Amino acid sequence: MRYETVIGLEVHVELATESKIFCSCSAKFGAGPNEHVCPACCGMPGMLPVVNKRVVDLGMTAGMMLNCHINRTTTFDKKSYYYPDLPCAYQTTQWFAPVAVNGCVEIETSKGKKKVRIKQIHMEEDAGKLVHDIMPDTTHVDFNRTSVPLIEIVSQPDLSGAEEVIAYLERLHALLRFAKVSDCRWEQGSMRCDVNLSVRPEGSSELGVRTEMKNMNSLTAIARAIEYETARHIDALENGTEVLVQETRRWDDVKGKSYAMRNKETAGDYRYFPDPNVMPVVIDDAWYAAIEASLPELPEEKRARYISELGLSEYDAAQLTQSRALCDCFEDAVSVCGKAKDAANWINSEVMNILNARKMNFDMLHIDGKSLGALILLVADGKVGRANGKKVLAAMFDDTTIDPAVYAEENGLIVSHDTGMIDAVIKEAISSDPKAVADYKSGKEKAIMALFGKCMKQLKGNCDPQVLHTMLIDAIKATE
Repeated sequence: MRYETVIGLEVHVELATESKIFCSCSAKFGAGPNEHVCPACCGMPGMLPVVNKRVVDLGMTAGMMLNCHINRTTTFDKKSYYYPDLPCAYQTTQWFAPVAVNGCVEIETSKGKKKVRIKQIHMEEDAGKLVHDIMPDTTHVDFNRTSVPLIEIVSQPDLSGAEEVIAYLERLHALLRFAKVSDCRWEQGSMRCDVNLSVRPEGSSELGVRTEMKNMNSLTAIARAIEYETARHIDALENGTEVLVQETRRWDDVKGKSYAMRNKETAGDYRYFPDPNVMPVVIDDAWYAAIEASLPELPEEKRARYISELGLSEYDAAQLTQSRALCDCFEDAVSVCGKAKDAANWINSEVMNILNARKMNFDMLHIDGKSLGALILLVADGKVGRANGKKVLAAMFDDTTIDPAVYAEENGLIVSHDTGMIDAVIKEAISSDPKAVADYKSGKEKAIMALFGKCMKQLKGNCDPQVLHTMLIDAIKATE
């Protein structure tokens, strides 16, 4: 018998806010244990939550990017369960009126294009973190992550295999990062995924027994887990190797297997009810319109515009549209220099090289695009050599307030037009390397590059290469 896999995803995304969802504690990643904690987010009695408006802004933005309907009145609810990293013994989330519902995104795989329906997007607070490896037989609790704001994106069971799941997650990743909803960094847990999977006979409309794999934060691991779990379900149905039950499972990526954790809860188990401490949020027309107006141009729309209007190659356009930060920098640079191809070349080569050397991702790009445009003009106009332009660019990464022209002037990086000085350097190079001069005269044209390099080094790159090359040839011809 042939089987088909049915998959629905619950994707948790930490929002790009400065503070937590219901208090003013920092939501930033990387602090020491329990540094970002206050009585409100660690569940002290009598503390009342106050909704962070920025969280609602980003929840609405995510909903609009994913073609959802935005509920104009959205409410918060209590989801009751006990776990040591949940100090109140309930999670404040959304059940009855989430911020966004009934959306869809289009994905493309080897089988073609497909629309994946989104059931809802709801806002909620994250739980803390259990740490097991500080002392033997002891578990510590770090509450820094408690009340960090999340959205949970719940898909319909429209996915049918690992390839579609990865395409869907990559599409969410691109859209949410482009809209600056989240940095979506899998390795830091700011994007993670629960995989709900079942198997049924091909052509059947009835869903099979569903299992859930929790908190997966690697695309490679997700793909492997789906393949393993699909095979396990089919083996159980075909050969009776086990009785499938609805349960939550843990994926062990080292062993390449999933293991049962607990029976899968139902909605009734969580005893959802409206949180009386959090008032409903009413989204009026002005608020809705402001968020709608702030939405970015989609990556594919930018890519098409860069090609059709600015004349970029498909490769250059694709490279730039990997990140909103790259696009913003590029567009600001072009607004100053008016040279789209030059700006693309600088970003896709020199800027990328510095980001890679400093182990920075694209979204960490912070240089001023207009200053980059000014630097590109300095190089294009022959006022600063390309090599020295790279030095100016590196300095701009260290200090975003740098004016490229002023920095180049103050650090002796402006191209010199003093032909007397250039002539003196050329004469010294010729006299110090008679073999290179003789080789050039005998027809070995590449020999001149040794002399050219010596001159450029002596001049510290502050010379028009074409002028130097011409003067060097004339000086060699003038020798006996």
